[in-house]
Amino acid sequence: MHTNYYTSTILVNETATVAFTAIKNFRAWWSEEIQGTTDKLGETFFYHYKDVHLCKLQLIEMKPDAKLVYLVLDNQFSFTKDKTEWVNTRLIFDIISEDGKTKIIFTHEGLVPEYECYPVCNDAWTSYIQGSLHALITTGKGRPNAKEGGLNEELVKKWGLPDK
Repeated sequence: MHTNYYTSTILVNETATVAFTAIKNFRAWWSEEIQGTTDKLGETFFYHYKDVHLCKLQLIEMKPDAKLVYLVLDNQFSFTKDKTEWVNTRLIFDIISEDGKTKIIFTHEGLVPEYECYPVCNDAWTSYIQGSLHALITTGKGRPNAKEGGLNEELVKKWGLPDK
């Protein structure tokens, strides 16, 4: 098993059901720009930030209150030589009830430090999981990218990415 995949863990004082429901609502914690269904098994959805990042995902596994797995069907970054670094990687959310709390372990299986996008993706996922998703689960309000701006705009500036 590969051990260098990006992983982030949060612990919340909410039920597994609350966490599970929040995770499936990508518009409430990742981006308001998402098109399609994010919470139905077999369905696909599309995420984009201008021409900087375009991504198509499919919910391929769903165990209520325990696990969600999304497969990256297509992906394109404007700032990497290999535009498709995320293709066929998986976003895995394991939800575990533990001592009256809920632990969410997010793993982006296939996202490794060797990828050119890794420094940007590491920053982004950490902000989305530790910040926005955590806030959505604990307060009912996440901090997704707005239709324009948000974390993606900050990352474009921070990393000097082409802002198309």
